[in-house]
Amino acid sequence: MLFYDSPNPAPNPRRVRIFAAEKGIDLPAREVSIPKREQKAPDYVAKNPRGQTPILELDDGTVIAESVAIMRYLEALHPDPPMFGTTPLEIAEIEMWSRRVEMIAMPPIAAVWVHTHPFTAALPGRNAEWGEANRPRVAEAFRFFDQSLADRDFLAGPAYSAADILLLTTADFAEFVGCGMPEDCENLRGWHEHVSARPSAKA
Repeated sequence: MLFYDSPNPAPNPRRVRIFAAEKGIDLPAREVSIPKREQKAPDYVAKNPRGQTPILELDDGTVIAESVAIMRYLEALHPDPPMFGTTPLEIAEIEMWSRRVEMIAMPPIAAVWVHTHPFTAALPGRNAEWGEANRPRVAEAFRFFDQSLADRDFLAGPAYSAADILLLTTADFAEFVGCGMPEDCENLRGWHEHVSARPSAKA
């Protein structure tokens, strides 16, 4: 198999790298440069019509796109340590919190990124007013997760999971974009310091 990767600050490929590091999986990789628009090249779009990274190409040519789908595939191949839970309740809670990261935090962060950041200045349809209007929504999202972490070490239960990976990469990307965690989010900041100390966070 071959993992089509993009370096930081791209958050979605980093999710898979951290996941693989937690599992001890050695993923052969090929770098796809987003600044050079290599993800929009015809040979890449033939593999993933959405023109986004990451993808995982299997030995038979099958392509799996979307970071969480790739993580689930790797989980099925390498179930230990479990990152998506083992009991019905664990599986449901990790899925719930993962969905909340993607539905509550990522959309406003993406709006700020696409519509206000210098790196995306050439994209068509930019609306700076809309981008700026999403900054309070980002802060609101982070405060939601801050409150959720008031009585727990990890987002979805007693153990580090895929949900923590999603929130970590999202929080770090937001910092890069310029809409990071509010200063008053003490629980979230403590969690972030804790999970960032894991060796996998450097992946």
